[in-house]
Amino acid sequence: MPKLAAFPKAFMQPLCREGTMTLQAWIDLAAPLGLDGLEYYSGFLELADPAHWPAARRAVEASGLVIPMLCCSPDFSHPELAFRQAEIAKEKNWIRMAATLGAKFCRVLSGQRRPELTRERGLELVAQSIEACLPEAEACGVTLVIENHYKDDFWTYPEFAQKMDVFCELVDKIHHPCFGVNYDPSNAFLAGDDPLELLRRVKHRVLTMHASDRFLIEGTLADLQQEEAGVAGYARRLRHGTIGKGLNDYDSIFRELKSVGFDSWISIEDGVDGMDQLIESIKFVRQKMAQTWPEA
Repeated sequence: MPKLAAFPKAFMQPLCREGTMTLQAWIDLAAPLGLDGLEYYSGFLELADPAHWPAARRAVEASGLVIPMLCCSPDFSHPELAFRQAEIAKEKNWIRMAATLGAKFCRVLSGQRRPELTRERGLELVAQSIEACLPEAEACGVTLVIENHYKDDFWTYPEFAQKMDVFCELVDKIHHPCFGVNYDPSNAFLAGDDPLELLRRVKHRVLTMHASDRFLIEGTLADLQQEEAGVAGYARRLRHGTIGKGLNDYDSIFRELKSVGFDSWISIEDGVDGMDQLIESIKFVRQKMAQTWPEA
């Protein structure tokens, strides 16, 4: 059976910008919830100094959990070479961070969908940048996983490879034993795509998964697309919600994953409306996992 982790989606500002929450506080909240691991983010303030990485790993493992993946947001679609080289250097540092934290997976992204960037040029720049990081990943024993992403919390524009066709073309450009896909079904909806169609196209390359459910509190996806560009962070009309109460069909998603022998990590992105919501989501995902992989 796959293993279950959680990402502190509700606490990104306190952990990454404000410094009003410690990683130990997050561990203390999550440890009693029946998880197997805690997904970490490269922008946590306490991880800025590499000297703190070993202690961060020990703190999680002391609670009986592990760090399966480091969630990173490199911006590889920038037209300027110097900017991309700096992002490659950041990602290599994050790969080393992931290895020190004990994480086997490190997320990569394509970058922001800047208005002046063509599809062809963007694919070229992003593929070259990811390939430049793969030797470091291999040396560290870390696998890079690219997510069909919507938008980083601290970006201005949505993901360059947000749309299914662009994402699949990018994935098809890169073949390496240390590269695969982190599948997020909710993000497919935000791209105007069918998450099950996307999964069927990339399921043989899926190595990790983000579990969430998404809701629009008002308007339509077209309204969201008009609002999302040029504004830092998530659009105001977009919400994470309790898993199992949104748009995703987890029975079908898990069946597709099982069909290709998936037994890796599923990480919950939830709890933005409180820990009770996260607890409910964990219960739902655990139930669906047990139904799909009953023999485990």
